Amino acid sequence: MRRMFSTLSSFLRSPTSSPTTATRKLSARTYEDAVTALNSLQSNAATLEAVRASGGRLSQFAHPEMIEYLERIGYRPEDLNKLNVVHITGTKGKGSTSAFCDSMLRKTVPSWKVGLYTSPHLVAVRERIRVNGEPISEADFTQYFFEVWDRLQENTTRKLPQTSLMPAYFRFMTLLAFHYFSSIKVDATILEVGVGGLYDSTNIVPKPVVTGITSLGIDHTAVLGNTLKEIGYQKGGIYKPGVPALTVEQPEEGMNAIQDQAKAQKASSFTVVQTMPELQNVKLGLSGVHQFQNASLAVHLVHQYLLARQPDIPEFLPSLYPTPLSPSYIKGLEATRFPGRCQEVADPDHTKITWFLDGAHTIESLTSCAEWFFQPTVGLKQSDASSKRQKVLIFNCTSGRNGEKFLNVVLDGMKKRVSQHQIDGSAELIERGFFDHVIFCTNITYVDGQSKADLMNNTVDMDALSKLKVQNELSQAWTKLVPDYPKDRIHVLPSVQHAIEIVHGLESAGEVDVLVAGSLHLVGGVIEVAGIGSLAMAT
Repeated sequence: MRRMFSTLSSFLRSPTSSPTTATRKLSARTYEDAVTALNSLQSNAATLEAVRASGGRLSQFAHPEMIEYLERIGYRPEDLNKLNVVHITGTKGKGSTSAFCDSMLRKTVPSWKVGLYTSPHLVAVRERIRVNGEPISEADFTQYFFEVWDRLQENTTRKLPQTSLMPAYFRFMTLLAFHYFSSIKVDATILEVGVGGLYDSTNIVPKPVVTGITSLGIDHTAVLGNTLKEIGYQKGGIYKPGVPALTVEQPEEGMNAIQDQAKAQKASSFTVVQTMPELQNVKLGLSGVHQFQNASLAVHLVHQYLLARQPDIPEFLPSLYPTPLSPSYIKGLEATRFPGRCQEVADPDHTKITWFLDGAHTIESLTSCAEWFFQPTVGLKQSDASSKRQKVLIFNCTSGRNGEKFLNVVLDGMKKRVSQHQIDGSAELIERGFFDHVIFCTNITYVDGQSKADLMNNTVDMDALSKLKVQNELSQAWTKLVPDYPKDRIHVLPSVQHAIEIVHGLESAGEVDVLVAGSLHLVGGVIEVAGIGSLAMAT
């Protein structure tokens, strides 16, 4: 064990490649070369801490710098209008809403090329850029990646003295998406914001077709602010002059900020979308009660979009309110897939193991995760006190988030649902914390301290990671919340592979249900190491 920690510490201290070293001109550049070069653009933990310490003030340079990068690769902001963008932000549900929109557009106008840009990825960085539901191929990723890279390396003229030669990771990926979608001439683009909205790298499209904001919550406070008013202001920054602005029901403080932004940005209209009762008769492709709100917003976004674009389609579309739901909308909603969100995967090789994957990483999303998992048809299957079905929690969260508060959300959700559904032996289940084992591991992929290149993350504090600081804090928080929980069933581990090995070791005793939550990076690592990608990532 000591040797393993030494290996991990040594690996974490090793310097990352410089852009010059990482991208030497090769006679035949490969996908691996592209990913290595991309990883060299990740901001380290110290840089991110500087942004947090600035209170977000560094964001004031975000748009001018992003536009400068865009121009250096041969585009003007106005060129991005040709991508015909649906722009979506929010704290919870923006990815799911984007996926619903993508699927409905593809079902309604099958002749279109529909681009989808989301983040983060789970297993391969190519997942972030999709066309008609399929990730960009390794060959195309490599080609278009180095087209953008070389243009930035060769065109070094800069307007702003503070602009670095190369953009950071997410900015580069956004530039790559813009370049790829423009090059292949997509007919429509679903563009998910990375963080916030106002200063986000995606927010340089002058005139999207329609804009939408999903449910607000408290997250990324160092950059966006500590209140829903401040966060709503940032999210509302994606609204544009003359463009329809949509959102869902929000807490009053957040709603007022969003509505003020719609007025300030001179949006053509402002619509608060109610959850549509018609959707109760639709079997949504994404699980969880919260998805009905996301799907409702997506229906309205797509409907506004199609009314604006007026494509040549055989279906009749109601002119104002999108009901009755058109057959293509229903097909799209039912066919939607978005891996790693309230997803159940039966392990094809370890047939007694079922994985329940949800990258929920905010209070709001973890609440929804608990509502989904602690149901008789999901995580409460055969979960009475005498059951032999074992329950395991694999959990991690990034430094700076309140791990104890997050775990408490999971436990509160469990207590509420176990009592509500009158599970046999509910008092004992609640008292012993429901799970038979809890595992707190880092997002490092393998036991040797290495990560798959696509899963490399340089943005964490390497010293804290090598000492398992966050994982030990989570362990202490769990013990505080469940005082009588057996210490030998709380596992603090340095890699995802270690966690998977513990789960595999439980299989001999019977069925095992594993909830993986707290981090999309963690979910991606589990999919990779457990070898369930062929099922989990299927579209």
